[in-house]
Amino acid sequence: MNFPDNLRYTKDHEWVSLEGNVATVGITDFAQRELGDIVYIDISSKGKALGAEEVFGTVEAVKTVSDLFLPVAGTITEVNPLLDAKPELVNTDPYGDGWMVKMTVTNPADVEKLMDAGAYAGMVG
Repeated sequence: MNFPDNLRYTKDHEWVSLEGNVATVGITDFAQRELGDIVYIDISSKGKALGAEEVFGTVEAVKTVSDLFLPVAGTITEVNPLLDAKPELVNTDPYGDGWMVKMTVTNPADVEKLMDAGAYAGMVG
């Protein structure tokens, strides 16, 4: 499995990339493999300010529906428009075109408190 070193990770299998105070969030390679073929993504939280670990949407796979948890507090500013027509991008390119949301982070230092690639790889074993 692939866990890029430049990202931070959560126990809920989300990844975060931070540029300034803008974070891009998606689910990890491990998460998409566990879910299986993703058929629909529902994110209706654009413009909302949410706390860390609050649900910002759901992802529906053939076998299950799972909540998506925000890694850090902030405001959702953008939802990936490609996922409406091609939710399978989360399976094929989870760290690229399969990103889920962009957000303005309340406290960028919170991102540094998340797991690095080595710690996340150790957690998923």
